Amino acid sequence: MNGVEEAITQAHHQQWARVVAILTRRFGDLDVAEEAAAEAFATAVERWPADGVPTNLAAWLITTANRKAIDRLRREHKRDEKHQEAQMLSADVPPEPLGAIDDDRLRLIFTCCHPALALESRVALTLRLVGGLTVPEIARAFLVQEAAMGRRITRAKAKIKAARIPYRVPAAQELPGRVSAVLAVLFLIFNEGYLASSPHTDPVRHELTAEAIRLARLLRVLLPQDGEVAGLLALMLLTEARRTARVSATGELVTLEEQDRGGWDPALIADGHQLVRERLAAAAAGVAPGRYQILAAINAVHTDARDVRDTDWSQIVALYDQLVRIDDSPIITLNRAIAVAELDGPDVALAAVERLENKLTGYHPYHATRADLLRRLGRSQESRVAYDRAIALTANTAESAYLIRRRNQLR
Repeated sequence: MNGVEEAITQAHHQQWARVVAILTRRFGDLDVAEEAAAEAFATAVERWPADGVPTNLAAWLITTANRKAIDRLRREHKRDEKHQEAQMLSADVPPEPLGAIDDDRLRLIFTCCHPALALESRVALTLRLVGGLTVPEIARAFLVQEAAMGRRITRAKAKIKAARIPYRVPAAQELPGRVSAVLAVLFLIFNEGYLASSPHTDPVRHELTAEAIRLARLLRVLLPQDGEVAGLLALMLLTEARRTARVSATGELVTLEEQDRGGWDPALIADGHQLVRERLAAAAAGVAPGRYQILAAINAVHTDARDVRDTDWSQIVALYDQLVRIDDSPIITLNRAIAVAELDGPDVALAAVERLENKLTGYHPYHATRADLLRRLGRSQESRVAYDRAIALTANTAESAYLIRRRNQLR
């Protein structure tokens, strides 16, 4: 990649959401903003190799996109009000102050993740308008036909318009609930990359985990005081640090205890630990941690151990106890039981796991966890049945390969 191509790629990563956000506020139309931003970047691809890379990338892209939007509105004679509005705007608009740009970008994130939209629509809009992914890229990411994904995004934008969903940052009293909706979207994107839900893709999808981390970093810049934003970013970083060690050369999942810890990314771990320490300091000052912060702290304990035998399981169980008090979901209880098995033994853990059967009967990690505990207790036949159930429910190819091997090792 030459210098100009690299500059365009970097500009797309850093400026796409900013350009779309500014044009959305200026013209009040997501379609206009999205198309004009895409045309501005297409113009950059054509002109920068010949003209050189502009000194102020943001100003060049915003000005170019603004002109493209005005040109489009002038061509659309049916949109008289928009045409008149466009005529009132200068084609040469100076860049906005950084604070205003950041506010616009934050408005865009909250608009894309509005709870009035279906969750899959929030994910698609966030990846398209905030992340800048193309419709084909999003369709491939979630194994949907390109035309169907295009219709999904179009319907979501139409609903925003029809329902008059406001393009704004929520009021102070609304912010906690709305931030949690944004974080849920980013976490869903990350989890699909961390452990793909389809057998037709790579088992670990770096392009999705990287995009989720990039968007979480952006949100962290925009909401630096929000503890759960910091917690989710730390959780993603500490999980991503282990990515290259998670699948073997033969395509089999490598569990945490079997991973080569020398292959973990020390820079990501350092960044994640720093965020966790900041949140621990806040907790010491009386600010109660949320779900993502506690999950990040659990991952910090795991990544702090140079060897699996050095893991502080008592601290992990204590953190899960804290988490259960704010989120007593059966999945959290299942994960706590896995830690309890290391501290109090597989028999104690199995008793806790089996109490979840009616709630997690279709959840393959439940059966995989139960199979492993039964194996450790020497109950091989029951373990085999549980492994078979887990394998039947697992779509991820690396995870299936691991479970099949463990089942076949039973006597």
